[in-house]
Amino acid sequence: MLKRRTQEIVDNITEGISNPEERKSPPLQTVSTGSTLLDLCISGKVIEGGGLPTGNLVEVFGPSGAGKTSILAEIAASCQSSNGDVLFLDPEARLNQEYSRIYGVELSPEQYVRPDTVSEMFDKIWNWKPKEGGINGVFADSLAALSSKMELEDEDKYGMRRAKEFSEGLRKTCRLISNNNWVVVCSNQIREGPSGETTPGGRAIPYYSSLRIRVGPPASGGKIIKIISLANGKKHEKTIGIRSNCIIKKSSLDDPFRSCTISILFGYGIDDIRENLQYLKEGLGLNKYKAVDQEFAFMEKAIIYIEENNLQSQLKQEVIALWEEIESKFVVIRKQKTR
Repeated sequence: MLKRRTQEIVDNITEGISNPEERKSPPLQTVSTGSTLLDLCISGKVIEGGGLPTGNLVEVFGPSGAGKTSILAEIAASCQSSNGDVLFLDPEARLNQEYSRIYGVELSPEQYVRPDTVSEMFDKIWNWKPKEGGINGVFADSLAALSSKMELEDEDKYGMRRAKEFSEGLRKTCRLISNNNWVVVCSNQIREGPSGETTPGGRAIPYYSSLRIRVGPPASGGKIIKIISLANGKKHEKTIGIRSNCIIKKSSLDDPFRSCTISILFGYGIDDIRENLQYLKEGLGLNKYKAVDQEFAFMEKAIIYIEENNLQSQLKQEVIALWEEIESKFVVIRKQKTR
């Protein structure tokens, strides 16, 4: 097992202060992304089991169809399951009620807003009065769809005003997030610029984000999930989901540049069991899928066994233990610096 940092150290990193007694915000809490492996990549070295610590701004960015909205919806569902409140800002109008219910998210008219401009989005966040008792989260999907008033009136063709409004708004918003211990997760698209890959909205979003997750198709292996069935003596194949690679591009919470793969099933959401089984098979060098106390040659049979016997928690603990064992092999031990 990895040595755990104390709660005081984690609080200091998250809140950006040197003395824990000076912190006025509530104690640190974590919310799950719906993926055990992604939770571990985010903060597995400093928090048992990982997860997204509260009081932080997160940017989830990548190409279209990679699963950004799914990650936001999973985190929103985790907030609601903690008896927390959510505010979903949806300028692209993509998260309808049917889609949100796939993830177990129930949104009232007060919790679901479609802002057109950057200033409207920040106004909603600044005036939000969530209920107390759980982890509260704000979700914006996506920042690339937001405009400025000047841009809507064709007075800002290059979008310079939008970048300035993001910078001005985030300076106030980050303090609000930290003081109230909220989770704020924003999705964003990618653009190809002269210097490489960028995200819309200027430099303020990457600068103020404590965590940036790049989501995209895996470089190798299966990018889609298919099932094959027999009907009338013939084989039929159907795509039932996708696999996406998540890379921690920036982190002030734990080590950056960790990566993992998530599975997203259509009509279901993130399939944590599937990727946990795959991780154990590859990490242990097995020929079969280890479903806690049984082994199976086929993934689908292993998933059925885990669900029928309610072994999700045991499977997750095995993944955490293996991840920590592997992570411990990369600990760099150095003498204390001489000043």
